[in-house]
Amino acid sequence: MKILTFSTLFPNAEKPGHGIFVETRLRHLVASGQVEARVVAPVPWFPFKHPRFGSYSAHARAPAAEMRSGVPVLHPRYPVLPKIGMNMAPKLLANAVRPVIARMIAEGFDFDLIDAHYFYPDGVAAALLGQYFNKPVVITARGSDITLIPSFPKPRAQIDWAARQAAGVITVCDALRDEVLRMGVDGAKVVSLRNGVDLQLFQPVERDAVRARLGLNGFTLLAVGHLVPVKAQALAIGALAQLPDVQLLLAGNGPDRAMLEQLAHSEGVAGRVRFLGALPQNQLRDYYGAADALVLPSEREGWANVLLESMACGTPVIASRVWGTPEVVAAPEAGLLMSERSARGVADAVNALRSAYPDRAATRRYAERFSWDATTAGQLALFRRILAKEGVPEHA
Repeated sequence: MKILTFSTLFPNAEKPGHGIFVETRLRHLVASGQVEARVVAPVPWFPFKHPRFGSYSAHARAPAAEMRSGVPVLHPRYPVLPKIGMNMAPKLLANAVRPVIARMIAEGFDFDLIDAHYFYPDGVAAALLGQYFNKPVVITARGSDITLIPSFPKPRAQIDWAARQAAGVITVCDALRDEVLRMGVDGAKVVSLRNGVDLQLFQPVERDAVRARLGLNGFTLLAVGHLVPVKAQALAIGALAQLPDVQLLLAGNGPDRAMLEQLAHSEGVAGRVRFLGALPQNQLRDYYGAADALVLPSEREGWANVLLESMACGTPVIASRVWGTPEVVAAPEAGLLMSERSARGVADAVNALRSAYPDRAATRRYAERFSWDATTAGQLALFRRILAKEGVPEHA
């Protein structure tokens, strides 16, 4: 079958970690040999490419087209209107990419189905495009697109419309599926397909050698994610005052960095906090494997890929009890869920983990239950069911 993957959450040469979970799922789907794919991954239009403009300039430097893992990817530009544009975003996005998709079809890639990721604005835009090109649409709900954005009335109305238009809805955890059903979406077209983990990339390392190379001594916590309020790295920093022999590594960039650095100083723990910046996945593997625990005290998570990545490297996790996370951390060898989402909750969980630390080989075996195979099979089954209902024959 031929599919068009559509999402603003997709890596590019300038931002290789952006939406990598979407690319990873697609890569495993294509590897099945049963799907031919193209990707349209729009990026915001910005007039300046100079690095001093930060992430906006990175979008500007993204190539118009590239090949990623053997899949052609287009990055058309779309307008973003700060502050006032939230309600208009889906139509602006759809209008910007419509001629790109029309040209793709004219040049010979007449796809069967649109595979969209994140309900707003991407999923709504995809529903508009599906209506225009008369193609069925599957939308994957990934987290805050269901747990946060529907609290805004106009986006909620558009999400409801897109869900009705969609031929299928995928959620990355059962908790999100339950929420989608509470929103009134027809349960017959909603399927929960959790993310997997790349077990070849993320695997245990030679810990002693890697820890020596990275300069790690003593019990080490690792936090991986954008430095933004929802990830709540401040709670991990605050916990260090109650964990005098523990150090913390923060992997990621974001607007909270200056605040977090100041917090570390004010808490008197700056000497035990190291900011690593954004790291490519092959470097993250070393940090996962060298750490003693991953800590993720987030306010919201759909299905946090970093949890499985850490476990696949043999490192147990400490996480907040939110949305899909209890579905990931579901056995003692996986790690612990915090009793409360606070600095004290982080500290208590660290102490509890240290008092009954799991066998790292058992943590790896737990992660091996989460390969991508089941997710790929679920996607193929859903897509085939939709195409059969639409009367679309599979391409030879």
